[in-house]
Amino acid sequence: MSRDLLPGVTGVLALADGTVLQGVGVGGVGEAVGEVCFNTAMTGYQEILTDPSYMAQIVTFTFPHVGNVGTNVEDIEQMSGSAETAARGAIFRDAPTRPANWRADSDLEAWMARRGVIGLAGVDTRALTRAIRERGMPHGVIAHDPEGRFDLDALVARAKAWSGLVGLDLAKDATCLQPFTYDEGLWDWNGGYARAGSPSYEVVVVDYGVKRNILRALTSVGARVTVVPATTTAEEILARNPDGVLLSNGPGDPAATGEYAVPEIRKLVDSGKPVFGICLGHQMLSLALGAKTVKMDQGHHGANHPVKDLTTGKVEIVSMNHGFTVDRDSLPEPVVETHVSLFDGTNAGIALKDRPVFSVQHHPEASPGPTDSLYIFERFTALMDQAK
Repeated sequence: MSRDLLPGVTGVLALADGTVLQGVGVGGVGEAVGEVCFNTAMTGYQEILTDPSYMAQIVTFTFPHVGNVGTNVEDIEQMSGSAETAARGAIFRDAPTRPANWRADSDLEAWMARRGVIGLAGVDTRALTRAIRERGMPHGVIAHDPEGRFDLDALVARAKAWSGLVGLDLAKDATCLQPFTYDEGLWDWNGGYARAGSPSYEVVVVDYGVKRNILRALTSVGARVTVVPATTTAEEILARNPDGVLLSNGPGDPAATGEYAVPEIRKLVDSGKPVFGICLGHQMLSLALGAKTVKMDQGHHGANHPVKDLTTGKVEIVSMNHGFTVDRDSLPEPVVETHVSLFDGTNAGIALKDRPVFSVQHHPEASPGPTDSLYIFERFTALMDQAK
């Protein structure tokens, strides 16, 4: 973690506290600023790097061997856009390996270069992860220059000057520009992504940075899915006469996005329509019901998080990706806590006692998995059945 530039270095990570990690640049050339987090998943790196919830973040992969399944055109989670509206950078223990998978159409490094995702390899990701666990997610600048030319002091200064995610509304940049319908279903082995059959439900998804697999999970339980921009009013949504409304995941500070989203969510709740929130949608639904959200020190990012469903007593292994959390002590009546993280006891789900409204902090649609909580979409359809 020297501030002196070492021979052969083509990539660096400069942190706001003055720490500089040096290694080999991977993928895109240039520099990007963001919050440095770590993800403990062993696979799904393409889905992680294209998840809009990682917007303005640099992802450290704790698993040391990344790249062996390559990349393809199907496993992209964001609906549109580039790395500007997803992860800005990636940090690896070893340089990404060549692909050895029948679905691959590109190697990870070339794919990152085309997207403009800046990578850094050859650093001690275990030490970086431990530092994040002990001191929180730092602000940093990741840079890649094949010629090895870096002004380390300037990079550290840029990291220090970055304002961070608190108070930042990123959903406005991650959302779609106009409404559209979606009809792709979940992955079917050897058959690819299925096409939806005849729909039984009309569902409007409010897009704060929605992941494709949320939409696939909805169509797979019989929904005709219409996606609308984050700024769509409750009146416009209800004019479509949906059977239910889903509030999607997304990046940034829920309180900032909530400035315009929360009043509309309150109207949706008051309408009596079933409302289902995921991740950022869960946080903003909680705000709309009178709770508070707070910034987490290290967040939850990974595919191996244990969550207990308090309504069934079942413990599920789930995928999580969030840096803010709902303050469980702020949950008012008639809100009940339905899920809790077994890692740190933070809130992972809520429901209203008297209305068909619920949400979860984790990702029940997780791609490539785990799928322990995929059944939650059937809970949503059950509420829509009861409301008809």
